[in-house]
Amino acid sequence: MPLSSVPRRVARAVGAPGRWSVAAQTFALQAVIAVLVVAAGLAGAFVQAQRAGDEEATARATAVAETVAATPAVVAAVQGPDPTATLQPYAERVRAESGTDFVVIMSRAGVRYTHPDPAQIGKPFLGHTAEALAGGTVVEDYTGTLGPSSRAVVPVLDGRDVVALVAVGIRKSAVGAQVQAQLPGLLLAGLAAAALSGLGTALVARRIRRQTHGLGERQLREMYEYYDAVLHAVTEGLVITDLDGTLRLANDEATRLLDLPADAVGRRATELGLAAPLAAALTDGRAHEDELHVTSARVLVLNQGPATWRGRLLGHVATLRDRTDLEALTGELDSARGLTEALRSQAHESANRLHTIVSLIELGHTERALDFATEELHVSQVLTDHVVAAVDEPALTALLLGKAAEAHERGLELEIAERSRWPRDVAPVRDLVTIVGNLVDNALDAALQSHGARRVAIDAHVEEGHAGRTWAVLSVSDTGPGLPPGGVDEAFRRGFSTKEQGRAGRRGIGLALVAQSVERLGGSLEVTGPPGATFVVRLPVGAGR
Repeated sequence: MPLSSVPRRVARAVGAPGRWSVAAQTFALQAVIAVLVVAAGLAGAFVQAQRAGDEEATARATAVAETVAATPAVVAAVQGPDPTATLQPYAERVRAESGTDFVVIMSRAGVRYTHPDPAQIGKPFLGHTAEALAGGTVVEDYTGTLGPSSRAVVPVLDGRDVVALVAVGIRKSAVGAQVQAQLPGLLLAGLAAAALSGLGTALVARRIRRQTHGLGERQLREMYEYYDAVLHAVTEGLVITDLDGTLRLANDEATRLLDLPADAVGRRATELGLAAPLAAALTDGRAHEDELHVTSARVLVLNQGPATWRGRLLGHVATLRDRTDLEALTGELDSARGLTEALRSQAHESANRLHTIVSLIELGHTERALDFATEELHVSQVLTDHVVAAVDEPALTALLLGKAAEAHERGLELEIAERSRWPRDVAPVRDLVTIVGNLVDNALDAALQSHGARRVAIDAHVEEGHAGRTWAVLSVSDTGPGLPPGGVDEAFRRGFSTKEQGRAGRRGIGLALVAQSVERLGGSLEVTGPPGATFVVRLPVGAGR
């Protein structure tokens, strides 16, 4: 889908929460969560404050009751003839000073000696006293004459004897009033927390909106699904690098073609074990069009261009196409074309010789005609016998005969060393044609540039190596100008050539294909020169099997 149209469609769908942008959905979700958290916090704080108020009221009532019960005047008064006269003023004074709601001193039977309401004096106490009569402390919430309250009942002891009881309580309404007095502070703290949460939510939503370009969840999901499907479906390798040359994306085909490791994404292209020219092309930041690159196993066509968004350069996008089989077939086609041209030339030469023989016979020079014919046949047969005896591989024999005819036509001398030998099954036929064909073609082209003898020499033999291994050795040398200074190390890299570019940009690929085939077969390749150039290929016997 066009990216430019998505924000406008999302803007038109603001009223539908399901089609909001990810930033809007995130903001709404975080706002709801913040409100719930603040509300839950306020409720928890209120409940906690209420519980703390109840605990504080109970602790204060217990402390006051124990203090009153331990007062000697109280112990003496409860055993006197008129406890109320002595204890009522005292109890009221303690109640006022301690901030409690009632201080009731009573007999063991629960008859009140004191009470905030004098009308309740002499009446029975409302509540539980059994534990206090046994010498313990009663702590409870109970509804008495003054309403619900938190109270404590303790014994008044004379020695070890319980002579009276003291009950001190604080009404629940008083505790609630204390908690309500804290509500403004709690609400203010809640509002501050909500404001900070809203600010943080807005900043997060703004950042998400900028990172997602205002796209909605549906648009992002579809974009990912379609783009991922396209990356896996395309038959070309796709590679994306950033401005630092770090690999950011490689689809399945690119991973296969480049033999990338599993952790390739996030690493620099120069650290992935790629051929130096290919790694340089992926990181140089320049555009490349239909550029051939040779890896250890493939010939690849590279196209690379800048990746921009709203005028900002993000990195570079490269596509890779496998041209290995095409290059091999092209090489075989060139060899076949050369053989065809050689046969055509031979046919032309044969026609000329035949006309010469016929003319000699017509002129009556029969002996000279016979000598001329047998001499030409002898030369051709000697070359054919020599090649057939030296090479056990029929396809290679045909290739060398074709190259010999091509050399003769081009005014070059192609020599095959005496006692040369090339056994069968050294390598697959396709690889042999690639190796020998490219090396001989390169030598013929180089020999044409010689100002002296124009000669190409071929030598093949078998030698024993270390650990009992047998090697087939092929040497191709020419009398050309040789490699330029420093060109030995560059000879087998993609694009190296001492000649002008040929058709379809194929110059500079032949030697690279030779090196690739030799490496795949487990052999070695060496080159020396000047004067001239000598290429030596060593292949293990049996590599073709």
